[in-house]
Amino acid sequence: MDIQFIGENLLPGKIGQFFIVLSFCTALLSTIAYYFATSTNLSKDSLVRASSEGWKKIARLAFIINILAVIGIGSSLYYIIYNHLFEYHYAWAHSSKILPVYYIISSFWEGQEGSFWLWMFWQSFLGFIIFKRAKSWENSVMTIMMLSQAFIASMLVGVEVFGLKIGSSPFILLRDAMPGPIFQRGDYLSVITDGNGLNPLLQNYWMVIHPPTLFLGFASMIIPFAYAIGGLWERRYSEWVKPALPWTLFAVMILGTGIIMGSFWAYEALNFGGFWAWDPVENASIIPWLTLIAAVHVLIAYKNSGHSYFTATFLVLISFVLVLYASFLTRSGILGETSVHSFTDLGMFWHLVLYIFVFFFLSIFFLVIRWKELPITKKDEETYSREFWLFIGALVISIACLQILASTSVPVFNAVFGTEIAPPADVIAHYNKWQVPFAVVIAIISAFSQYLKYKKTDPKKFYISISVSFVLSIFITAAAVYIMDIYSNVMYILLTFAAIFSIVANARILGDAFAGKWRLAGSAVAHIGFALLLVGALVAAATNKVVSINNTGIGFGDEFAKNNNPRENIILYQDEPVKMDRYTVTYLGDSVEGVNTYYRINYKVLDEKSGKEKENFTLYPNAQVNAKMRQIIASPDTKHYLFHDIYTHVSSVPLKEEDHEEHEGHSDDENYEKPITYEINIGDTVRFREGYILVKGINREAKVQNIPLGENDIAIGLQLEVNSDGKTYPSEPIYMLKDGSKFDFGKKVDEKGLKFRFTNVFPDKNKLELMLYQKPKAEKAWVVLKAIEFPYINLLWGGTIIMVIGFILSIFRRNKEFKQA
Repeated sequence: MDIQFIGENLLPGKIGQFFIVLSFCTALLSTIAYYFATSTNLSKDSLVRASSEGWKKIARLAFIINILAVIGIGSSLYYIIYNHLFEYHYAWAHSSKILPVYYIISSFWEGQEGSFWLWMFWQSFLGFIIFKRAKSWENSVMTIMMLSQAFIASMLVGVEVFGLKIGSSPFILLRDAMPGPIFQRGDYLSVITDGNGLNPLLQNYWMVIHPPTLFLGFASMIIPFAYAIGGLWERRYSEWVKPALPWTLFAVMILGTGIIMGSFWAYEALNFGGFWAWDPVENASIIPWLTLIAAVHVLIAYKNSGHSYFTATFLVLISFVLVLYASFLTRSGILGETSVHSFTDLGMFWHLVLYIFVFFFLSIFFLVIRWKELPITKKDEETYSREFWLFIGALVISIACLQILASTSVPVFNAVFGTEIAPPADVIAHYNKWQVPFAVVIAIISAFSQYLKYKKTDPKKFYISISVSFVLSIFITAAAVYIMDIYSNVMYILLTFAAIFSIVANARILGDAFAGKWRLAGSAVAHIGFALLLVGALVAAATNKVVSINNTGIGFGDEFAKNNNPRENIILYQDEPVKMDRYTVTYLGDSVEGVNTYYRINYKVLDEKSGKEKENFTLYPNAQVNAKMRQIIASPDTKHYLFHDIYTHVSSVPLKEEDHEEHEGHSDDENYEKPITYEINIGDTVRFREGYILVKGINREAKVQNIPLGENDIAIGLQLEVNSDGKTYPSEPIYMLKDGSKFDFGKKVDEKGLKFRFTNVFPDKNKLELMLYQKPKAEKAWVVLKAIEFPYINLLWGGTIIMVIGFILSIFRRNKEFKQA
């Protein structure tokens, strides 16, 4: 018998699913039409060439419809999420009614399906720019872009063909996604009142802007790839470099910005392990970024010297393939629990493998069939030439990427070959051991290569030009190493010198730019930014120190010690100042906002001699407390100075139990300690934990609301006065005899956690019976706190901003050159 489901709104899902199918079909049609527009245009037969325009019109129409379909998918999904239509699995799994609007927007791309849509949206946006501006390159470039668009659209189709699942639809109903007994009820929506909500780890403002930026970077990587394939396909081997170069720089800038945003988020949110933890998904995103940076430099070398064409083309092609590989690592589930960033497996393992294989095959296919025609020079580059060292730099970056790729791919290797290779025990030390030497070489090359000319440079002039920067860098390095206290580590000294050498050498080039040679500005600014980034990362990672040193010898239990170092954490009781390094810190209390509890930690710096206050600020680290799971999800707060940060987070807090719920046989007395019974008389005093109770007298005319008294009934009130902390609180519990039965009606003094019952009268003793209930003594509020000082961290963030500015300047320069060509 079919169940009639009540309250389901199926129309938005049907519309959204229609748009998914439409987007896939139009992307496929546009790919095919652009393919024939390209291939017919290459034909030697004039009649065949004439049909190219017809194919192009079909491709363009299909592309425009595809854009509308992509917008339709996004609009339908947002409507479902915003209106809390929890009959849809995606809305139920990723959003809830209590989320503010900006987190509702974030929940849009929390799941795989939403992030695929985001990728598809950005490809549509960038495709439209190519559609309007690519001119003679439109056909071949758009063929490749729409092929990628068709693959991503297929990830959202969510249908089964011959038992094989193709994609995962964001419009699948909850009852279809996770069958259960509840869905045997037609009114199941009356039980599902709210969704799961956004993952607590992702409830951060960076979630609003980081994924869109990162996916714009991923989407933009297809453009240089498409130009390279187009150049090989149409035999325009050298022509594609100029139009592709601005897009390559754009992709490097945007993807780099996205990665740095993620780094800053990790630094702010603690849970991801610092500003760079060499997490597998972090690694997967930085590898294509680095290979594309290498590609940019070799493309420039080829453009100016004619050398390294194959290397430039290969690096451009492999960069996008590595983006697809990064997506595979993130989405296939193969990383398991090794990454905090990865998605769960939605059954698209082989679908993602096919996506990678097709684009890798395209790259190899065109390189092989065009190999004999490639403009590869026979003459080797001169050692004293810029193109030689740009090639060497690209080679070093590529080797560095291979090391990251090999270590990151251990789970893939294990899955393919059935091995059980264990990941490094200390991940950060493992990667740093390899990557620091590579960084030293790259920084040094970025310094002196600016003084080399293309094709050939006079060695004598080169050494004279570079010697001043070299000597000056040695003196600055000596001072920096001493100030930063890193002179005991040779590799740190070398990296500091390399970065300072790069800064000084490129600063001289930047000086020439200010003198009128503006074309040099972009690369100099980007290199200075990169060098500052290296110094900042090195110093912050190598010299950060814990200032919350626990010298009491008291730990916080075995469970705490499993994940924390008790020696690096101190306990703060509310309103009790504690000396910590040069600070006096005080826990002032907490406040709750949504799911977060914010802890007010006051810092003061006092002059040791005069005792005068030199500095005073309050930080608000927060935590999401889960008493049932016996855990907290903590996020830090940071005091930013020009030369260092004070980074503070709570490691442990009291786990507040949920309020005592009513149950069968529930009594209000369960909220109090075991009562104490007193036999008293008027004028007596009874003491309690925070004061005393004075028995003032008897009220013989006491009344109980809605209980009328008969002629033989009696109601007596016991007049009490509670004295505590200089204040008094009256109370009058009542004892009643009605129809021969005894009753009593207790009274509370909530301000002091007291409850009184007047339970009996003893005429023969001339005594009254009083029962006193007290709530358990409240535990003094406390937090366990860890504080870290990150010196010179602003060099890292400042360096990233400067590097992005350098990329922007370079984009403008290369775009201007392309227009003038």
